[in-house]
Amino acid sequence: MRALVVDHGEAGPVRFADVDEPVPSNDEALVEIRHIGLNLGELKYPHLWPAGAVHGHDAAGVVVRAAADGSGPPEGTRVALGMSAHAWAERAAVNPASLSAVPDGVDLADGAALGIAGVTALRVLRKRSLLARDVLVTGAGGGVGHFAVQLAALAGARVTALVGSPERAAGLRELGADEVLTDLAGTEHRFDLVLDAVGGPLVAQAWSALAEGGTIHLVGHASGQETTFPPEALFGIGEPRGITTFGDLTPTGRDMTDLLGLMAAGRLSAAIGLRGDWRDVGDAVRALFARKVHGKIVLDVV
Repeated sequence: MRALVVDHGEAGPVRFADVDEPVPSNDEALVEIRHIGLNLGELKYPHLWPAGAVHGHDAAGVVVRAAADGSGPPEGTRVALGMSAHAWAERAAVNPASLSAVPDGVDLADGAALGIAGVTALRVLRKRSLLARDVLVTGAGGGVGHFAVQLAALAGARVTALVGSPERAAGLRELGADEVLTDLAGTEHRFDLVLDAVGGPLVAQAWSALAEGGTIHLVGHASGQETTFPPEALFGIGEPRGITTFGDLTPTGRDMTDLLGLMAAGRLSAAIGLRGDWRDVGDAVRALFARKVHGKIVLDVV
């Protein structure tokens, strides 16, 4: 079968290859993949995975063989995969804990867009009550950002979306952002929670705008830059503030089910900024790296 595998060469980060068919274990389902969802981290840092390994973690398709032990969805179920390794192939063996049934009325492609981005946003925003809180989402024009803006607004937060340029602000107010900024300089807001996907100098800026008792959750480092704090910045009086990393890799099935339920109810959208053919993955990767895509990239497996 065909798959996208990790390529450490100059032509990378992925290339097509013929690979062996997956052999599901007793507690795995075999899924025919119809759509894959791309993420910046797995494509920007391919050296973190072995060369030649089937790449990718987010996809959607149909169960063609249920798990032999009876766990998970039956044959014929439309499913979304979240944070499931080796997903960018024509078929994948998947633990049911990483599968969620896609409800009627939800496009499979929208299910493929959820995965890492949607689950990351959901898990961070569940860390505290957001009702009437001030929440800052940086990199709001990207995949995690689009989901975070919507979910924070649904939870009753006052949402500020920060983007790198006016062009990347399109549609964020419609998704629930109360304010959209391109710069934190001079802002009078004090944020109770910051979801940061950018890293670099922006983290220090967000720290200076953090309310007492507030937390910055680091979920990415798209800027690729270092963060430097002025000596006095990390001293403060009052309720402690904090910075925390994110690395929750526990099975995503329940979270994906919650997100898909919101989609089915019309309360959450996938915000797919680019939809195409997986044979054109090179063009899609270049568009992602050039920050030409608002939201998620979903490619059809044909």
